[in-house]
Amino acid sequence: MSDTPPIQLLGLAPDELVALCADWGQKAFRARQLLRWIHQRGSSDFAAMTDLAQSFRTLLAERAVVSALPIVRDHGSSDGTRKWLFDVGAGNAIETVFIPEVSRGTLCVSTQAGCAVNCRFCSTGHQGFARNLDAHEIVAQLWLAQNLLTRDGVSGRIPDAQAEDDDPLPKPSAEGSVHRLITNVVFMGMGEPLQNYAATLAALRLMLDDHAYGLSRRRVTVSTSGVVPMIDRLREDCPVALAVSLHAPNDPLRDRLVPLNRKYPLTELLDACRRYLERSPRDFITFEYVMLDGVNDQPEHAGQLLELTRTLPCKFNLIPFNPFPESGLRRSSAEAVRAFARSLSDGGKVTTVRRTRGDDIDAACGQLAGEVRDRTRLADRSARRNIPVMGVA
Repeated sequence: MSDTPPIQLLGLAPDELVALCADWGQKAFRARQLLRWIHQRGSSDFAAMTDLAQSFRTLLAERAVVSALPIVRDHGSSDGTRKWLFDVGAGNAIETVFIPEVSRGTLCVSTQAGCAVNCRFCSTGHQGFARNLDAHEIVAQLWLAQNLLTRDGVSGRIPDAQAEDDDPLPKPSAEGSVHRLITNVVFMGMGEPLQNYAATLAALRLMLDDHAYGLSRRRVTVSTSGVVPMIDRLREDCPVALAVSLHAPNDPLRDRLVPLNRKYPLTELLDACRRYLERSPRDFITFEYVMLDGVNDQPEHAGQLLELTRTLPCKFNLIPFNPFPESGLRRSSAEAVRAFARSLSDGGKVTTVRRTRGDDIDAACGQLAGEVRDRTRLADRSARRNIPVMGVA
């Protein structure tokens, strides 16, 4: 018996699995069979993969593994939202959220244990940063959520309906083995996906592959706080739908809310968005904008946003702030949110207000915190420098 640890197959991109099978003397079609068994049928038992040769199944059992993340907690919300806390080792845990809707089922996945960006309104950032997730840990969130939802008989959407964007729902494979409860994946959980680029890219390629999850590029969204060089790389490597956490219409305010802006200011960020649209599967960029009372929700802020994005095809997703004690921030009133949305709509921009889902289990936007052993010692550094929380501007 070899002392070499088994290879985790769950995070191998299709080309990596083909290469591995070739190293083991197997033809490329074996990799496609494995993809279907693991990702479409949710199987981790090599012995059950009956269309593989017995010798290959024996080799897989000796050299490989498909293992899920341990579940620490499994919460269900009154609105059907479901949140899992997954153990990723060394005292760290990540959160993943499933949001059922009539025409779709959306899974929000994490890419890091914690986050180093430290946006002032995000409880994940206030925990600091532990490490990047491996590709298999990102994919495992989708793999396990699909298995658990299927096991529990969840039916959070109408299978034959089409989504609001008129993008057809994914179709089952030729074998008819796919029961898709999850039709959309958003990289909007814990962490900044583009600061964990290699693992994010491998996970994306698996999610899009027809022999794995077969999701449309329009149905997979990467959300970034504005890592400009990596937006350009994603444009070349694997363009999917792009969402940008904007949250402010000018550099001084965004410097305070999203510290990454000091490195990649708004002019550079919007130029990267324009370049991305050349390859994007959608003809617009989504700008996420959390509504903070007295900070970024005034009429002049709406006017600045319109001027900032005047020549950029985009839509705005206004997000009611989900307060947490350390932020020192308040949620904008419903009246202020409506007035802000009306100003943007009147200015010609498609604008939606995100419905708050799962807030009774802390699963709403900005609430994902998990459990992180912060190797950046963010809290200690902030205390030593006596950094105040964000107040009203």
